[in-house]
Amino acid sequence: MNKNLVNIGIKAKKAARIKIDSKSKNKVLEKFLQLIEKNKRIILKENSKDIKFAIKKKLPENLINRLLLDQKKLGEIKFSINKIIKLSDPINRVLDKWKRPNGLIIKRVSTPIGVIGVIYESRPNVTSDVSSLCFKSGNVVILRGGSEAYNSNKILVNLFRDSLKINNIDQNYVQIVKTKDRKSVDYLLSKMEKFVDIIIPRGGKNLVKKVQDLSSVPIIGHLEGICHTYIDKDADLNMAIKIAYNAKLRNTGICGATETILMHKKILKKFCDPVLENLSKNNCKIFADRIIRKNFNGKCELAKEKDWLTEYLSAKVSVKAVNSVSEAVNHINKYGTMHTDSIITKNKKNADFFLKNIKSSIAMHNTSTQFADGGEFGFGGEVGISTNRLPPRGPVGLNQLISYKYEVLGKGQIRN
Repeated sequence: MNKNLVNIGIKAKKAARIKIDSKSKNKVLEKFLQLIEKNKRIILKENSKDIKFAIKKKLPENLINRLLLDQKKLGEIKFSINKIIKLSDPINRVLDKWKRPNGLIIKRVSTPIGVIGVIYESRPNVTSDVSSLCFKSGNVVILRGGSEAYNSNKILVNLFRDSLKINNIDQNYVQIVKTKDRKSVDYLLSKMEKFVDIIIPRGGKNLVKKVQDLSSVPIIGHLEGICHTYIDKDADLNMAIKIAYNAKLRNTGICGATETILMHKKILKKFCDPVLENLSKNNCKIFADRIIRKNFNGKCELAKEKDWLTEYLSAKVSVKAVNSVSEAVNHINKYGTMHTDSIITKNKKNADFFLKNIKSSIAMHNTSTQFADGGEFGFGGEVGISTNRLPPRGPVGLNQLISYKYEVLGKGQIRN
């Protein structure tokens, strides 16, 4: 196994030395699109094997839903690839340029990162999104998907590699670790620093924690998505009802789903019942603090300290009353995971305070936290959301998968 991974690394480094022009990149992605359409029956057949395996393993329903491919999801995969094709090539762009008093011209120019290792769970769409984004940004990628999606990931990678071959480009721009052995993850994280420049984990808390603990190379990612929606004293009621529902229940299994709702105490009599009843009647379990429980006539359980620290990834939400926007910000900065947090208010001063003081990588005003997604940001897709303090932060799309170098142009200058 170790020899196989080293071989993958050697091939990846060799492929990374090959520079590909924008036109050729788009030709590969266009052919990949065609191959997905031509082979969709085979893709769905391979995916059905994974679904049977997942059911046999008794995986949670939300993970099986992530794993499942159907005509609609294949359409979404193709739509995402098409968006990436239409985006400008991020490589060899002059990001900044200036002239020094001594006549030197200095340019900051975008470059690929190199070889990116991506370790992920459940979702086959990650395979196509990540392969497309890494390739378009000039990066080589080594994929290690979860065992539950083995067949789905393999067929999608094979189709991408077929597209590379048809276009006379090194197939090793995209490789997948073809083993279900979990030791392969350990080796990729701890022994492949000669070959891998960045690791990106996409999955549950246990996977990401393992990556953070073992990785010998830098990581782009986030541990959890404990996202908040704060309903301010100057919020519009109908907007609050609509956004709270969407932020929590549109898709409970994504990292951008709201897990805690904060409400200003001054609006509880008017807002508590309509906002929370709209969740409760749609089978959302509510954990509320004592003040919320006094003001909500529906069914709820008393929230405990652990609820403010829980990423439910299901139809559950914790709800807390606060005295001010400042208290809301303090709660979020204490219990949040620097992912995505939103304020609902008509008060511009409060909105500005919230946006400026939240530590999160994505701060929102009058919209749903479920927009925390690279596709929704116009990035064509994402390899994940980063909550790192250093960039990139937020959705990591095409223009975030780059590094840069300085080009210094002179006319014979020497330093005194």
